[in-house]
Parts: sequence; structure tokens; C-alpha cells
Amino acid sequence: MSEANGSTLAAVDLGASSGRVMLGRVAPDRLELTEAHRFPNVPVRLPDGLHWDVLRLYRDLLDGLAAARRACDGELRSVGIDSWAVDYGLLDAAGTLVSNPYHYRDSRTDGVAAEVHERIDPAQLYATTGLQFLPFTTIYQLAAESPVRLRHAEHLALLPDLFTYWLTGELGTERTNASTTGLFDARRGTWADELVRQAGLSRDLFGELRRPGDVVGPLLPEVRAETGVASSMVATAVGSHDTASAVVGVPAADERFAYVSCGTWSLVGVELDGPVLTAASREANFTNEGGVDGTVRYLRNVMGLWLLAESVAEWERAGLTSDLPTLLAMASDVGPGGPVFDPDDPAFIPPGDMTGRIADACRRAGQPVPEGQARTVRCILDSLADAYARTVRDAVALSGHEVDVVHLVGGGAQNELLCRLTADACGLPVVAGPVEATALGNVLVQARAHGAVTGDLWTMRALIRATHPVRRYEPRPRTSTDR
Repeated sequence: MSEANGSTLAAVDLGASSGRVMLGRVAPDRLELTEAHRFPNVPVRLPDGLHWDVLRLYRDLLDGLAAARRACDGELRSVGIDSWAVDYGLLDAAGTLVSNPYHYRDSRTDGVAAEVHERIDPAQLYATTGLQFLPFTTIYQLAAESPVRLRHAEHLALLPDLFTYWLTGELGTERTNASTTGLFDARRGTWADELVRQAGLSRDLFGELRRPGDVVGPLLPEVRAETGVASSMVATAVGSHDTASAVVGVPAADERFAYVSCGTWSLVGVELDGPVLTAASREANFTNEGGVDGTVRYLRNVMGLWLLAESVAEWERAGLTSDLPTLLAMASDVGPGGPVFDPDDPAFIPPGDMTGRIADACRRAGQPVPEGQARTVRCILDSLADAYARTVRDAVALSGHEVDVVHLVGGGAQNELLCRLTADACGLPVVAGPVEATALGNVLVQARAHGAVTGDLWTMRALIRATHPVRRYEPRPRTSTDR
């Protein structure tokens, strides 16, 4: 693609179970994505706990950039990186990684939040950060840190910023991910210095903040030599929390929408101009996270397709049917009115024995235990749809932001049964797609930074609507057998 016709860009999208490098071609009337490289993201359990294999991920990132360079019809202009939130690497004074970053599902944070809340009033935390309670938020992870690791640490780099640092040599923290740490002031848009002090942390750990669209800098010579990209290529900050990029990729036509960014986790909420920091919002466990262009992602985490993925992996180990399309077809034949459970129970956070924990949750809720694979899959999807609907209703009530449609983006948009059940549970139309909303949001923020597109979020969303098909599911009338 020539400079006059737009930009060719690389989007690195790291998920909790897999990553990919996508090649984006963007112009005012063009938005195309091609997968250059996909790779697994497999955590490693060491004697001290569960860790991310960040060196393996970085190797795949470099391989992906090389593959994108080979596949493109022009010079790659920029790369942007997004990933899940809260996890980080600690760097010493020389910029060397102190040790492997921990996985947010590691058990080291069990009970730590209560200890932090003895020092910092949870109401004060919420009034400053606007974050929902999650036991693995960065502030709690840091409270669980080894004093030895902290003693050697000079810098904290959230994972997208760590990889950007390795590409460019430039340290900094992108704001949408900073907003998930529990150490960021939701009103001021800065690090919450008083909370950092109360948490017993050094303010020097937390780097200069970047906005989505800021150009970080050129790639290091050794990176260019290894990947073959041009000396003109740069790294550009995007909505580095993957949900921030995914919400950019929601093809909404106006403000009256809710979204479900559905993958390993499901993030369910609305887009606002400012945070909601009321006591009612705190009690409902809603979060206020930074979005692109100063927006607020007012949402609640729902456990997501992790429940289904872990169940399928369990069945595969047992030699049972593990083909997901087959399981979904079987679940579609199960009628409505079956058991539901609370997917946000912390018991579902660790890996392993998912179907046993689902059975226990149904018993505790006074519900029948789902028997067999089909009923278990249907129970998971009914429970997720029920949680999505409850969360959308709560978001509307707490924020006063009315919605007419629910946009479901990400991998879950391919799950027809989940989309149908969500429309029924919400009583609202569900627009499913695009599946690649996160990568689309990533490349669009880069493209705007480099002049390939202009305008605000609505201009970018209009380009998505014009170039990417979606599927609409209307809610069906409830019957006496429905919940």
C-alpha cells in the first residue's frame, strides 16, 4: 500500500491463551486485517508459582513482525501492542527483567486484598481509582511481592509496555492499562501518588504515562536486523488494555449501546464520558477503566469463556467429545429453563476440575446438577447470558446511560448459541461481531496517529461498519419454561 493510499500496520494482540500478530491495511475507505502469525500462550508453573513465559511470547512477537513484513505490500509503518491487564514485569536499574512475571491466576494473592484493605480503606480506594474488587489487581499483586524482588526493582512495566520497551528501549505506561492497576486516579488521569505511598511502594516504579496514539519511538537496530523491518518503522501506543482496543472496534452507530467483549474473560458495560464513583457503584462491583479518547469503560468483569474452555480441556483429557462445534450443537438441542450458577464466583478463577466446581455451584444455588456434556455446556452458556443481562441492567441503572442494543465482539461472537441466549436474556437485540474487534481497534488508533484516517471514535466505527459484516439476533418472546 502506497503512502498516498493509507498505512500498513502491525497489531500485536496478546490473549490469555493465545497471541497473534495481525497485518492491517488502513485508508479512509479501506480496513483490512490479515493474520501474519498466531501462537499459543502457555503459562509455566515453577516451584514459586504460576508465571507467564514472556520470553517465548517476545520470540513469537518478533517472528510475527518478520512474517508481517514479508506479507505486506509496502513498508510496515508502525506496531502497536495490546494484552490483558494487571500483570507486569519488574526491571532493575539496568533495565533487566528481575524475574518471570507472575500469572494473575497464581494463588499468591489469596487473602492479600484483605490485608491491603486494613491499611487503605476500600471506600477510599474506590473513590480514587473507581475499580471493582478483583483479587489479582496490580495493587494486590504488588502487596504479595517478594521483598527481594521489590528491592531490586527500579521500574514496573505492564506487559504491553514491557514488550514495547524491548522493541524500542523506551519505558513508559499507557493510560488504559494503567487505569486497571488500582494505583491510578480515575478523575485526574494520573498516578494516584497518595495510594502509592499508602501501599508502601516507591513512586519511581511507575513510569511516564502515554496516551493511545502517542508515538513511542523507532525500533531498536537489533530488532530491525532480526525482523527485516525498515528503519522508519516505529512503535505506537494503542489502547494497550485489550478491552480498550476492543471497545474502539465496536461498530456502534450512536452512544446508546452496551458491549460484551467476549473471550477468556467477558467485559460487559457501557462507554461513558466520565467515571461513576458512587457508593452504589462500588457495592455493585463496577469498574471505571480508561478508554481511548478520554472515555471511560464502565463495566464489570464476567468470568467468560474460560469456563467453557477449561471444561472442554477436561473432557479432552478424559477421552470424551471435545469438538466445540459438536458440543454447541448438542447444547442447542437442550431446552430452556435449566440450571444457572454465578460465573463470577472466585472459585472458578484457578484452572482444573471446572465441571466439578460447576456442579458444586449449582448445588449451592439449589439448582439441579447438569448431567452430561450437552447440559453442562448449556448450563455454562445460560449462566453467562444471565450474567451479561444482569450486568447490562446494572450498568444502565448505575450510570443513567440508556441502551438500545448490545454489541458482542471478540471470539464469543462466533458462538451463535451464546449470542441468541444473550439477546433473549437481555431483551435487546445483540449485534455479533466483529470477531477481530481488538485488532481492529489497535490498528485504527495507529492509523489515525499516522494520518491514514482522521476523525473521532465514531468515524473509526463507521469505517468498521462499512467494511466488516455483523450478525443481528433479535430477542425471542419468553415462554413459561424460561427463567
